[in-house]
Amino acid sequence: MDGMTASRSYAVVLEPASAGGFVVSVPALPEVGTQGETVEEALDMARVAIALALSIRHEEGQEIPPDDAPVLERVQVQIEAA
Repeated sequence: MDGMTASRSYAVVLEPASAGGFVVSVPALPEVGTQGETVEEALDMARVAIALALSIRHEEGQEIPPDDAPVLERVQVQIEAA
């Protein structure tokens, strides 16, 4: 980026962790994984992790991928009553 800054936006997935808080993944950057106790903390940690991943990719001459926004849909299934 040669001293210039650019802004990018990436979709993040926050999943509730079994021990509390949230686990964060970034579909466009599979090397990024982080967590936080609250949604706000998880998003802050995601920003830091994404910036670090992009910096490393830039330094190593790797491609900076565009956002890979996932499509989230719900499906309903029938299960036998217990």
